[in-house]
Amino acid sequence: MIPALMKGEAFLADVESVRRGEPGLHLWWLGQSGYLVHAGGRTLLLDPYLSDSLTRKYATTDKPHVRMTEQVVEPERLTGIDLVTSSHAHTDHLDPETLKAVTGSNPEVRLVCPESIRTMARERSGLEDSRILVLDGGRAVEWKGIRVEAVPAAHERLDRDADGRLLYLGYILRWAGWTIYHSGDTVLYPGMVEGLVGRGIDVAFLPINGRKPERRVSGNLWGREAAWLAKEIGAGCVVPGHYDLFEFNTETTEEFERTCGELGQRYRVLSAGERMVWSR
Repeated sequence: MIPALMKGEAFLADVESVRRGEPGLHLWWLGQSGYLVHAGGRTLLLDPYLSDSLTRKYATTDKPHVRMTEQVVEPERLTGIDLVTSSHAHTDHLDPETLKAVTGSNPEVRLVCPESIRTMARERSGLEDSRILVLDGGRAVEWKGIRVEAVPAAHERLDRDADGRLLYLGYILRWAGWTIYHSGDTVLYPGMVEGLVGRGIDVAFLPINGRKPERRVSGNLWGREAAWLAKEIGAGCVVPGHYDLFEFNTETTEEFERTCGELGQRYRVLSAGERMVWSR
């Protein structure tokens, strides 16, 4: 198993050291598409998956979800969280074991999710509706000075529910003078670049596990596509995700890193539990 660079007490101590006022935008990769982000006195938790619920669920099936990387921290130990996001209803982005632990330890936290999955988000988080902020493409909400705007995501299509609401979203988050883009699970789609360019994105979080029919799950950007997208939208830095968690659904970062180098796109590959500091 791949060891986490920091985990448990060491990880929590690192987070706490930043909260004492260290300047800059601080980012920790939690594995898969999960990130902890801190800046300007606010702490955000993006699409966390901090359990083994899927490994247990699929253990006796023909699609086992064998974990590759150590879990960084127990979700109930994450406190001081202002906002949690879920980009869509797949369990590695909307995990009841993770969400109920986090919401139980953070009595004022709000969960942002697609309006199309409100009922499922309520059930999986244990939150009442007043603490769930729902979005659809092009809409925005604000909580504690954190503005979250929803943009479409195609996993692998721009799917909608019976009421025409998007099932998959990405988020542009702005607060304390910073802007980050978390794409959720997505592939490239017409109009994607035009909808993101000129947004002043400091850091983009993009998946790189690609798409293979034999995996029998919806696919994502390949590494080369993630690098290209980051360059096209003018991201200050791009951080890859959605790899090295499950053996059946992963890729290496080699293609992503090579393409970023060819394009002159600044990037950072993180180990689980590792912190990155971004400053202009």
